[in-house]
Parts: sequence; C-alpha cells; structure tokens
Amino acid sequence: MDTSEQVVAKRVRRRQRRSIEEKLKIVEKTLEPGASVAEVAREHGVNANQLFTWRRKYRQGQMVKVSPNLLPVRVVTGQEERARSNQAQGQPLGQIHIELAKVNLLITGRVDVDALRVVLEKLVG
Repeated sequence: MDTSEQVVAKRVRRRQRRSIEEKLKIVEKTLEPGASVAEVAREHGVNANQLFTWRRKYRQGQMVKVSPNLLPVRVVTGQEERARSNQAQGQPLGQIHIELAKVNLLITGRVDVDALRVVLEKLVG
C-alpha cells in the first residue's frame, strides 16, 4: 500500500488591476485601422470580452482619466429649447446634474457658485 502524498501544483491566476491609463492605451490600440480586438487582448493578457466592455465604456465617455482637482464633465445637447420653454413658464432656467460613485445631485435654477464649490470640494474629498 502506497502512503505517500502527491502534491498537485495548481497555477493560481491573480486578478490584475489596470490603471485607467493602461486601459485607455489598450482600448485605443483596438480602434486603430485593421486592429483585431482578439489579438490586442491576447497581446496584453486581457479577456476579449473585458476589452469589449472597456471599448463600450470608452465610447460612452465613461472611461476617462480624472485629475485629482478636476471632475469629468459631459455636456448634454438639446437642453436649450427646454430651458427656454421653462423660462417662459416661469420655471428655473438652468439645471446641473452631478453623478458620482455614491452621489446623485440635481440642482435647478440659479446656482450660488460659492455654495456649489463647497459641495463639490466635500464630495471629491
């Protein structure tokens, strides 16, 4: 009877965390003429499905490098007509909608710039 133990070596793959800069470089390689997403994914050790997700976020403007003192901004067009209509009806003229990871802030009407600055500084940290 053999009582020796067998040790089976198992490769453990650890999740690799990539910075926004790395993700952007990889995604931009896939957008070059003639580039293959599968080849770029293999070249960088990324699952092709993950790379397609990054590309979708990139195209939707959700993958941006954020400076510590700046916030990403997205301008939504088509709001001018609604603002003019609201103003004609005596409703507030403007609207600011801020979405952060855990915060959704909607400000309508005239905005006190100093108060907004304080709120943003507290949110960003």
